[in-house]
Amino acid sequence: MHQASLTIDPAFRVAPVQRRTFGSFVEHLGRCVYSGIYEPGHPTADEDGFRRDVLELTRELGVSTVRYPGGNFVSGYRWEDGIGPVSSRPARLDLAWHCTEPNQVGVDEFVRWARKAGVEPMMAVNLGTRGVQEALDILEYCNLDSATHWSDLRAAHGSKEPHGIRMWCLGNEMDGPWQIGHKTAREYGRLAAETARAMRMIDPGLELVACGSSGSSMPTFGAWEAEVLEEAYEQVDYISCHAYYEEKDGDLASFLACSTDMERFIASVVATADHVRAKLRGTKRINVSFDEWNVWYLSRFQAEQSSEPPKDWPVAPPLLEDRYHLADAVAVGGLIITLLRNSDRVTAACQAQLVNVIAPIMTEPGGRAWRQTVFHPFAQASRYASGEVLRVEPVSPEHETTEYGEVPALHAVATHDEDVTTVFAVNRSTDRPLSLTLDVRALGVVRLVEATTLSGPDVYAVNTADDPGRVVPRANPDVEADPLRVVLPPVSWNVIRLAH
Repeated sequence: MHQASLTIDPAFRVAPVQRRTFGSFVEHLGRCVYSGIYEPGHPTADEDGFRRDVLELTRELGVSTVRYPGGNFVSGYRWEDGIGPVSSRPARLDLAWHCTEPNQVGVDEFVRWARKAGVEPMMAVNLGTRGVQEALDILEYCNLDSATHWSDLRAAHGSKEPHGIRMWCLGNEMDGPWQIGHKTAREYGRLAAETARAMRMIDPGLELVACGSSGSSMPTFGAWEAEVLEEAYEQVDYISCHAYYEEKDGDLASFLACSTDMERFIASVVATADHVRAKLRGTKRINVSFDEWNVWYLSRFQAEQSSEPPKDWPVAPPLLEDRYHLADAVAVGGLIITLLRNSDRVTAACQAQLVNVIAPIMTEPGGRAWRQTVFHPFAQASRYASGEVLRVEPVSPEHETTEYGEVPALHAVATHDEDVTTVFAVNRSTDRPLSLTLDVRALGVVRLVEATTLSGPDVYAVNTADDPGRVVPRANPDVEADPLRVVLPPVSWNVIRLAH
């Protein structure tokens, strides 16, 4: 059995736990909205057509923030189509996902859903086919009190009080050639700066996110962030990162170590942002909004696409409905650990997406909803991470991976408040358990509250509507109190909670 150790000391602070780390994402894509969060004919539907079962699971998941309405969708979106009487809203072609958008759900419905779910809305504006004026219009509609055209229209549509949305994304993935209205870094940076400047004339207290690279493998990565921030540094608060991971060619070891790439991605973006600050002699610090991340089997989706686009334009067809297994959940746990470890600079993040589309929650139209395997590490981290993030710097054996070279078998972080210290740990080894010894002397007298593990003999086991509890966290039976030692099974996500 491999041996590993870590030291927990409240003095090793990284930053406060950022609640916005536990954000999610709702895009008008596939069945995320229609038959996901919204299905008027469903047995659990409330008076607004929202599925109560999905609302309950969203609260259980512990989501703090939800980014809306995209995603690629937003770069062709006319937000005005989604306000007013539903019966008079136009249906539009969605070029991003080759669908028809019926506009039954728009900004007012989304904000109403967000309030019911207890989440903070995070709005994206269209800087693909639109620009400054349209961003000002939706901001006025959402955030002004009254006595203007758009704010009075919102009140007439049933939302007398302003929506009060604080965080806004200035477009989406504008570095991507697939994006409607794709731009060069200079073109986008200038547009983002002008849009941000104008939006702040209406509401100076907004938090604004500029588009960073849509992946660290993009040929423009690094240069894109530098050029965009050179144009927009003083007008924005965040630069975004997007990253998706999947197991390729049966290389489970590399997949379980994918958080290594996320760590490098964050470090590179932070270094670039700080370089621009020095170059411009700026004083404020740009933080990272990692507002799209998850496991996504993109290669499978691409392989299924025909060279010729389909002739029909369906409403809410099933798209990107990955069914997640245990190893996927462990990889997600490693990514959450990485986000927490970087809480000094990553102060917002969104797992993409919430329902049906590469999502922790799955639904049947008219039927059941259930938790995918990836639901559990997110829910546990959101529930138990509190107070301060602590750097634990594990001592761990390393193993070889094809993609990342040698990586530690143990990936871990801790959080600490006055009552409880929680350790989140992943054993990346595919075949060896890991005996983890925790040095807790700096905490004083502690008591083990619980130790759970998400693991099992079949790393490709999935949860289904018929068997939703096949992969769930269970009590770890292999724990010793003095010294505090916990055996982490291979391919496992683990939570250890200590009261003091």
